[in-house]
Amino acid sequence: MKVTEHIEQSQGETLFSFEILPPLKGQNIQSIFDGIDPLMEFNPPFIDVTYHREEYVYEEMANGLLQKKVVRKRPGTVGICAAIQNKYNVDAIPHILCGGFTKEDTENFLIDLGFLGIDNVMALRGDAVKSETYFTPEKEGHSYASELVSQITSLNKGCYLDPALQNSTPTDFCIGVAGYPEKHMEAPNMDSDIHFLKKKIKNGATYVVTQMFFDNEKYFNFVSKCRKEGITVPIIPGLKPLSTKKQLNVIPHRFNADLPEALIKEVLKCTTNAAVREVGIEWCTQQSKELLEKQIPVLHYYSMGKSDNIKSIVKELF
Repeated sequence: MKVTEHIEQSQGETLFSFEILPPLKGQNIQSIFDGIDPLMEFNPPFIDVTYHREEYVYEEMANGLLQKKVVRKRPGTVGICAAIQNKYNVDAIPHILCGGFTKEDTENFLIDLGFLGIDNVMALRGDAVKSETYFTPEKEGHSYASELVSQITSLNKGCYLDPALQNSTPTDFCIGVAGYPEKHMEAPNMDSDIHFLKKKIKNGATYVVTQMFFDNEKYFNFVSKCRKEGITVPIIPGLKPLSTKKQLNVIPHRFNADLPEALIKEVLKCTTNAAVREVGIEWCTQQSKELLEKQIPVLHYYSMGKSDNIKSIVKELF
């Protein structure tokens, strides 16, 4: 079932969903199930599975020269989605990126998803690899998420890359995209960022999931600005509880998200990460309660493969 259909059928009741990471190469699927099992009692209608593109490493050869090698540390997104839908009978939503994909790769990826009965995709540009200063698309790939959305929409209309195909079957994907309550780190300002979000919606996206935020006013203001610009699709808030002191520095740097002064002060009082975890749970719980009061469609949590703190939050809400 499509995300938009889940929201329509909920009749105004807020749903719960979460996002997981594929396990590191060498680990098995049980590590995924161990993270999902504790959260199934809260009846998530869908679960997101991130996609991790290749990285480049340079290995020194016997002659002293460096050899460029492509590695993927977290493969398995499509297989995990199939396993989730088979084991739990909930919709799994794979992330699909511009980075690392040609248009042909994208089409084949989508065809595989269609064969597996997967109804939803999250279309993202993806980040630059560590060896790049700025994002660089594949030679025959997409530069922007809006272009990726257009390709998926075309496939939904039965338009494949090969124009010679006859009687092709259209796909029927529900397309999610990312939104940034504090703007994307590469956007010059918020107005520009919303302009490009609007373009993704125009090209066929039907719902938005936001980047993590720690001040609900940022989300409310973002939604208000989107509505004024004519964006009417559901805008799902993405939430993440803090769990380590290191995240005070990592999150603003990697995700362009400001941390409220009150939260920072509480974390700095902590002498252990266990104490930070409790602060993170309490802060995220209060965020969630306020969002629930506003009857937002879905509360979506970034679990990063750990479910214990998410369960502590969600059991106070659902």
